[in-house]
Parts: sequence; C-alpha cells; structure tokens
Amino acid sequence: MKAIICSEYGPPEVLELKEIEKPVPMDNEILIKIHATTVASGDIRVRSFNSPLLLWIPMRLVLGLRKPRKSILGVELAGVIEEVGKNVEKFKKGDRIFAMTGMNFGAYAEYICLPAEGNVVIKPDNLSCEEAAAISFGGTSALHFLRKGNIQEGQRVLIYGASGSVGTSAIQIANSFGAEVTAVCSSSNIEWVRSLGAHRVIDYIKEDFTKSEERYDLIFDAVGKCPKKEVSKALTANGKFMSVEGQGIAKVLKEDLLFLSGLVEKKLFRPVIDKCYPLEQIQEAHRYVEQGHKKGNVIITINQK
Repeated sequence: MKAIICSEYGPPEVLELKEIEKPVPMDNEILIKIHATTVASGDIRVRSFNSPLLLWIPMRLVLGLRKPRKSILGVELAGVIEEVGKNVEKFKKGDRIFAMTGMNFGAYAEYICLPAEGNVVIKPDNLSCEEAAAISFGGTSALHFLRKGNIQEGQRVLIYGASGSVGTSAIQIANSFGAEVTAVCSSSNIEWVRSLGAHRVIDYIKEDFTKSEERYDLIFDAVGKCPKKEVSKALTANGKFMSVEGQGIAKVLKEDLLFLSGLVEKKLFRPVIDKCYPLEQIQEAHRYVEQGHKKGNVIITINQK
C-alpha cells in the first residue's frame, strides 16, 4: 500500500510517498480502507519539531530522539472497514466509520488497523468522508476545553482564533450548549465565522477585546496566543480562561466522538473544510497549513477510485 513516511524531523520535504506492506488485523482489530485524513496541528508539530527549548528533551523522548517514532503521521480519518478480526462484534465489513488515532498517528496511508474498542465510530449519513475525517481533532479539542471551562447555557463565551479547526468547532459546540458566542478572527473571516453561529464577531486587528468594557464568563483561546494576564481583564468575577496551550492535552474518548456525531445528525455541527489535497501532494498541504491562515480543516484524500 501507499503511505507517507516521515523519516526525520524537518520541513515538509521530509514527507515521502512510499510503498509499504499492507497491515493485517489482529483478532480484536479492524482493517480500515482510509478515504480521507487531515493535516492537523499535531502533525505539523511532530514533523517540524518546533517545541520550546525547555521541552526539547522530554518531547524528543516521547516522540523519538533522531526521528519520529511513529513514521506515518495523521491523527484522524474516515473510511470503510475492509476486514474485521475474529473477536470483533461491534463492526462488520463495509461499515463506514470515522476515527481518531491520536498520538499513535498512522492515518497518512491507504490502510490502517485499529482496535475495535478504540476511538472508532460509525460515520453520520449526512457527512461525506472528507467532512467526517475532520470531526475528531477540532471537535474533541473544543469539546474538552469548553467542558473543562464548565460551559453553561446562557453564558457569554468568547472564542479567540475562531477560524481554525478548533475554533470553528468551538463556535458550533458552544452554540449547542446554549451560550452567547463572541468570535475573534481576522477581517477576511468575519462574515464566514458569523455564518457558523457566532452572535458577535471581533476583528482582532481593529479591536482588542481585553480593552473593551465587555466581560465574558468563559474565554477559550483556540490557537494558544492569548496572554493570560491580559485576558483576565475581560473575564467576569467567576469567569474562566481556557487555552490549547499550557493546560494539558485534550483526552479523546469514544463518548465524545459519539456526542459530536449526534450534533452532526441534529445539524448542530458540521466540520469546516478549507482545501483538499491528494495524498501525493502532502508536502504542499503541510506548507499551506504552516502559513497559519487556513479556515477550518485541510483534507488529504486517499483511495478515491
């Protein structure tokens, strides 16, 4: 099968298309023919290894000293089950699924074997494989931090970095909780972000929300760029600040994927797609994401024939 191999840390050019052996499922596993995956921020960080100096040694111990321990990147996917292990009862051949592999990666390939009891869920009928591939990372990250911030109905919630994968998910999820959502993004994304359900949109170039008289019950920094000291000025007395940076990694649970799938089926959530690239153009896709201007998700299509 074809797979993208990351044999060393570095620029997008270290990603190479190669032929490798197709995996065979164990008794408790399912073999998935992957139709789509994404270029997530985790893929970029591992490939380029741009961790702060303070974290250099511990991160290398986790990810691999001289090269990524997991040579096939890709943390989320959608596809069709091609084969099931003899002990698998919850899935059958032909099931259309979406899944998150997390730190195990492996989605930049034509096939992958995953535990049937892992983070694998039946794909909603009202989503394409490309859309379904984009549910997991942004959706579970947003859900984790909004819940950690104890989001409640009627709260005033501000989402900073509202046009990315996590931000676009956070707008829709916060809305589903009944919050009043203010989104912060660039001027070029204002109308588009408003169409996702933001009640108010702030252009961060023209207005500093921390200097406004407005106060928020929950502020979620979906890109990890807000200084906590400044943000605290915009919080209510009991308000909370959540950020994707410095507050741990979102733990992914199958229950969360099922929750997001339920929102999709109720038409309360839909993953946003910016661009699609074939697997052979993975380097170009990484270059585009590294520019930092993507809207929602960048998709990699596989096995389209």
